[in-house]
Amino acid sequence: MLEYDPTLGRRDFLKSAAVIGTVALAGRAAAAPIPAPDGPFAGFTVGIQSYTFRKFPLERALKMTQDLGLTFAEFYRGHVPTDGSPEKIAGVKKLCSEYGVTPISFGVERFTRDHDANKRLFDFAKSLGVKYLSADPDPDSFDSLDKLVDESKIAIAIHPHGPSGKGMHRWYSAEVILKAVKDHHELIGTCLDTGHLIRAAQLGEKLDPAQQVRVMGKRNFGMHLKDHDNKRKTDVPYGDMTGVLDVPGVLKALRDVGFKGYIAIEYEANADDPSADVRKCVAYLKDAATKLG
Repeated sequence: MLEYDPTLGRRDFLKSAAVIGTVALAGRAAAAPIPAPDGPFAGFTVGIQSYTFRKFPLERALKMTQDLGLTFAEFYRGHVPTDGSPEKIAGVKKLCSEYGVTPISFGVERFTRDHDANKRLFDFAKSLGVKYLSADPDPDSFDSLDKLVDESKIAIAIHPHGPSGKGMHRWYSAEVILKAVKDHHELIGTCLDTGHLIRAAQLGEKLDPAQQVRVMGKRNFGMHLKDHDNKRKTDVPYGDMTGVLDVPGVLKALRDVGFKGYIAIEYEANADDPSADVRKCVAYLKDAATKLG
């Protein structure tokens, strides 16, 4: 019997026949469809980072994603727990299908030297059907990750966090990440977060997101695309007068390095009602991608 799962909102129970029909698919990593070159984002794969909707249960977050016209998502464990049973994961996938949202990535997850624990996360990712895991790996985890990305073909995309009360995050820039991964498997790279790159200026590190993309080259697997106002210390919609992110410049850099990964719109401000601001981000990104061609 499917246990109650509060992350699913009203879907706290699925009829057993429906579950059986989807569990068989849960163990297979389904490749996400490739957007058409003439699609809404000119060939870029664009979705939501579900942390944007962290105040809402999964089904509401999916409805909000659908209302924004987005068809991909990077989920985080607040919406999809990593210890869910096959039946629960099948239920999540069924719910995503109903709202026309394809899981493409998951994270941000920590990885350690514990290979068995790492493998459990990869097995979960495979069952959810994602192609990428955004990650904050310990430096001594890479030997384990080399094996797992090779076996699963699921990429590790290291996510740089910005300044905190303890100083700069260990993976704060493309240069730091590339130095750590350059001799490891080619499926270990980055999910650059433009907001955190901008935040690095709070501690005197001026990082240009487009230049950071070029540093990583073909090891760019994902991106959390967000703008940030360092004076007010808050995310702002793309194109806001107080923001600094050059969205067209970032997209051009991605195109120049042959980027084939995903862009996740992430918005951490106004958590109780983010949709209006995120809708501005979607419109601005569509316009910038269309003009790039």
